[in-house]
Parts: sequence; C-alpha cells; structure tokens
Amino acid sequence: MKLHQFNLCSVAVAMLFATIACSVNAGEVNAAVAANFTAPVQQIAALFEKETGNTVKLSFGSTGKFYSQIKEGAPFDVLLAADEKTPKLMEQENLAVVNSRFVYAIGKLVLWSAKAGYVDDKGAVLTDGSYIKLSYSDPKLAPYGLAAQETLQKLNLWDKVQSKLVTGDSITQAYQFAATGNAELAFIALSQITKEGKVTEGSWWPVPADLYSPIKQSAVQLSSAKDKAAAQAFLTYLKSEKALAIIRSFGYGLP
Repeated sequence: MKLHQFNLCSVAVAMLFATIACSVNAGEVNAAVAANFTAPVQQIAALFEKETGNTVKLSFGSTGKFYSQIKEGAPFDVLLAADEKTPKLMEQENLAVVNSRFVYAIGKLVLWSAKAGYVDDKGAVLTDGSYIKLSYSDPKLAPYGLAAQETLQKLNLWDKVQSKLVTGDSITQAYQFAATGNAELAFIALSQITKEGKVTEGSWWPVPADLYSPIKQSAVQLSSAKDKAAAQAFLTYLKSEKALAIIRSFGYGLP
C-alpha cells in the first residue's frame, strides 16, 4: 500500500515538472496580421496555442501601416500581409528573414451591401448610379483597396465615382462604413462575410479575378523576432492541414 502511494506521488511529481518545463519552454509570437484575415487567424492561433503551449498576440491593420511600423522598430515577430509585394520588399531591406516568405492564402474581392437584394449577381449596381457612397480601403495602404481601384479602372468607372468614394484605412473600416449604413456599397474581402464556406449577410457580387491583380497574401518571419523558434513554429502551423481547412472555410483560395 505504501509502495502504491509512493508511485502515485512520483507520477504526480513527474507531471508537475513536465508542466513546469512546458511553461518554461513555451514561447510567444507577436503577429501583425492584415485586417481581412482577422477571423481565420483567431481560430488558427487558438488551435496553435492549444497544441503547442505557445501564445500568440494578434494585432490587426493594413499591410501598409504595418510596414511603416516595422521599419520604425515595432516589436512584431511575423507579418501576415495582404499582398506579396510587401514581404518581398522587407526581405530586400533586411527587415525579414530571407526564404521565410510564403503565400498562405489567395484573397478574393467582392462588392458588398448590407442590404439584402441590393447588389445583383453581375455588379450592374455599380453603373446604375443609384448609390450615394461606395467605400473601399486606401489603395496606398491596403492591397484590397488597390484591387478595388484596378477593378473600377478596368470598368471605366474610376473617374466617375470619385465623388462617391469613402476611403477607409483598412478593409475592416471599409466594411464598417457599409455595415453601419454610411455607404450603400463597399469593396471588401470575401472572407469578411463568409463563415463555414457560406456568405452570411447582405448581398454581394464576386468581382471577376481578371479585373484585378492576384491578391497573394504572404507571410514572413521578421528579422527582429525575439522568439525565433516560436515564430517559425507559428508560420509552419499556418501551412498545416488544420490551418488550411480554416482558411478555405472563409472563402480564400489556397496557393
């Protein structure tokens, strides 16, 4: 009986030391994430934390603003950008680890309204002139905003809609303008209105891919990463089957 108690005690002590060891070895990842990827990365980070013991601190915003902040020394470990151009540039400027960059999702642009039935399946609402405001994200800061500008230019509408445009700092703000009724229409990411593979609100038009440059959302490890092992682990997890399934469920294409 005493021997049995001793064994139980030994097991308990071993488990305690294992827990302490995991706590000591657990790392933290400070991730700068393009606003369109907010919902997917929250789910991915939760799984990553559960499975690895590492923690992830998420910050959301426009890719352009993050680039400026990182150049000024912002303490991020990884960048999940909304484009391919910015991570490439950061590698050239020694702000990111060479060969750590990869495309994690292909973004899709949509024209959206919070009103059901307002946007037709061909996007003709853009040309009928009945709307007062059209929101989009700043093309200088957000790749989805640039995609929206390219779309309007190819449709020969860019000059005509200048007085109607409402510009957000990020894709999130562009969505909020339309969601709150301050704009009837918005160019946003499909992921913002998609859950479990289905559009969940309003009416929308999937902008044909030939109207804008491919949105190759790329991730990269930053040279200034404090916990390089945790940063690498998170980026590796972003390529896992579990992560890819989540990405796909929000309407993204996969590389």
